[in-house]
Amino acid sequence: MRWALVKVSLAVTAMVVVAFAVPLGLVVQEMAKDRALSNAERQAAAIGPTLSITADRDPLERAVMSTQAGAAGRMAVHIPASGEAGSQPVNIGTRRAAQKDLEATQRLGRASITEVTDGSALLQPTAISTGQIAVVEVFVPEGEVSNGVDTAWLVLAGVGIALIVGSVAVADRLGVRMVQPAQRLAGAAHDLGEGRLGARVPEEGPTELRSAAVAFNSMADQVVQLLANERELAADLSHRLRTPLTVLRLNAASLGEGPAADQTRAAVAQLEREVDTIIRTAREAKPQTAAVGPGAGCDASAVVRERMDFWSALAEDEGRKVRVAGVDRPVRIPVARPELAAALDALLGNVFRHTAEGTAFSVDVHNGEDAVIVLVSDAGPGITDPEAAMARGNSGGRDGSTGLGLDIVRRVAESTGGDVRIGRSVLGGTEIRIWIGLDGREGAGGERRRGHRGTVKRRRRAGLVR
Repeated sequence: MRWALVKVSLAVTAMVVVAFAVPLGLVVQEMAKDRALSNAERQAAAIGPTLSITADRDPLERAVMSTQAGAAGRMAVHIPASGEAGSQPVNIGTRRAAQKDLEATQRLGRASITEVTDGSALLQPTAISTGQIAVVEVFVPEGEVSNGVDTAWLVLAGVGIALIVGSVAVADRLGVRMVQPAQRLAGAAHDLGEGRLGARVPEEGPTELRSAAVAFNSMADQVVQLLANERELAADLSHRLRTPLTVLRLNAASLGEGPAADQTRAAVAQLEREVDTIIRTAREAKPQTAAVGPGAGCDASAVVRERMDFWSALAEDEGRKVRVAGVDRPVRIPVARPELAAALDALLGNVFRHTAEGTAFSVDVHNGEDAVIVLVSDAGPGITDPEAAMARGNSGGRDGSTGLGLDIVRRVAESTGGDVRIGRSVLGGTEIRIWIGLDGREGAGGERRRGHRGTVKRRRRAGLVR
């Protein structure tokens, strides 16, 4: 906007300067020419009384030399022959005009101006005592015609440049006054979007931008208040779970020994850890899926093995065939261990919750150059509307479901620049693909996911990914 205002001001001022300075310069030039010719007419008129009295050479020469133009050698007098026998024309001074111009002036009897070498010549007809028409020629040099014109053009150019520079400076200051508040507003909006909730905008600048700043600050305050209320609500709700968890832990302690009792106690302990994590996250106002720094994260293979050990016991009880692939070597990903475990538990829990007993499922891990892909497949009925299933809270109307499981998975993937896709598995049911970027967060919907898709397409052609 700043440069747009400068360009508009420059264009308008330049047009105004041209519209006024050029005609004014031409007027000055014409005035200088008229002044020089008027002076020449006065010089020619000074010889008129002498010509009306005598046509002799000597008096006329003295009269010519008494004038300023004559003394400078710029005046000439041309008297035609009287018509008497032996009479000759009288020419005093240097003739510059053409003979035909002199004859035309004598014939027409009116003054004229003709172009000659290095200037112009004024031809003034004058009646003499013999009744003939004499012509007084006054030479006007080019320098006298343009005297002061160059200076006038320079002055006009200087004034025009000063006006243009002044208007550009004023437009630039006005642009700064308008652009800086807009830039601060945009920067504060960006900071707020990045999670810096203390971002505010000074309420200054033009009226419209001040109103925008007031509205932005009010919005930011409301966002902070809403987030604080949400954190407190999450913390309070999580804290209410401690009482039933305490009862579960006491009951699990009384189960005695055995694999089922150990698994129950491990599940209760994990549930307590998850509740503690939710409370701490809510109190600290830190998103659970924040990107981790370089070198942080976890071993996806180890997390998959650990969670499959937990779910395998239930799968065995329900007669489900389980297959795990790609976890024989470490696979580092930029996701915290609890977050990946929560995402896997959400997906595996969906398999047990929404498929019949005896339905087979599998978990595959594929490690690529720029992404890690985790596939959870089952042989169930599949998902008829994948887009609706990905909508947050969409399945909340079903018993035992909050509708947030796939949303947890999506947030884990998008925290690394990846995403989640739902498709058809080779087992005949649902296949959920988690794309986890290895180069850090680059925004949901960005180039990273397109690069991931290209990688998986290449792997699919190679037979590595279904």
